[in-house]
Amino acid sequence: MAFIQFIKGINETVIPSIKLTRSRDGSTGTATFRFNNPDIIKPEMQDKGDIKGMYLKDEEGELITKDVNAKFINGRPHGIECIYIIKSPKEWDRFMRFMERYANNNDLSFTKA
Repeated sequence: MAFIQFIKGINETVIPSIKLTRSRDGSTGTATFRFNNPDIIKPEMQDKGDIKGMYLKDEEGELITKDVNAKFINGRPHGIECIYIIKSPKEWDRFMRFMERYANNNDLSFTKA
């Protein structure tokens, strides 16, 4: 199983769009996650706790980013954008293993730009 959480213990059910970029030598990269109207910004979630980051969890453990930003339209939260920085080939491989599990759990596919 692989899932995404913004508050520990609460799985996000909204599937993000994810954009990957990678350096020319393949050693570093960036994953940008965009969630439209995720569960975590719904009014009934307000008393569940504060968003402290995005947690990518699977059987190997947890990947974390603190780079989480809310997007607002007309003063209301509409989406969340998170950036996960990949700093080494080893981290890239680990991230891709998470993504493969997450994709399999959620019937997602990969399309090259």
